[in-house]
Amino acid sequence: MPTVTLCRDCCCGTAHKHPGVDHDAQVEALREGLSDSGRVVVSQCLLACERSNVVVVTPTPSARKAGAKPVWLSRILFPAETQAVIDWVKAGGPGVVDVPTRLLGKVAPRPGFWESDPF
Repeated sequence: MPTVTLCRDCCCGTAHKHPGVDHDAQVEALREGLSDSGRVVVSQCLLACERSNVVVVTPTPSARKAGAKPVWLSRILFPAETQAVIDWVKAGGPGVVDVPTRLLGKVAPRPGFWESDPF
């Protein structure tokens, strides 16, 4: 089952940075929408504050073994974007189904902590 990690800390998920966005509804929509097909994890800062709200979709273990990598999404702020994440994960997520067109412009590089990817 894919995992959706939702950053909620200093910037992501705050009314201070994104007034008018219903951050609690976003978490609830993901939890309800993925209750039988994905895991939702609320995380502390993922160190990509300039791209808030950040969502990371991690492939299933079998897709990971086949070479799929987590997909970092930036500026996931609106219900239609959240629904696109839900639909993608329900369809299989990274390594199983291509990133949906609606989310292509939201794909962002993982913040660079290492010279090479240890994962």
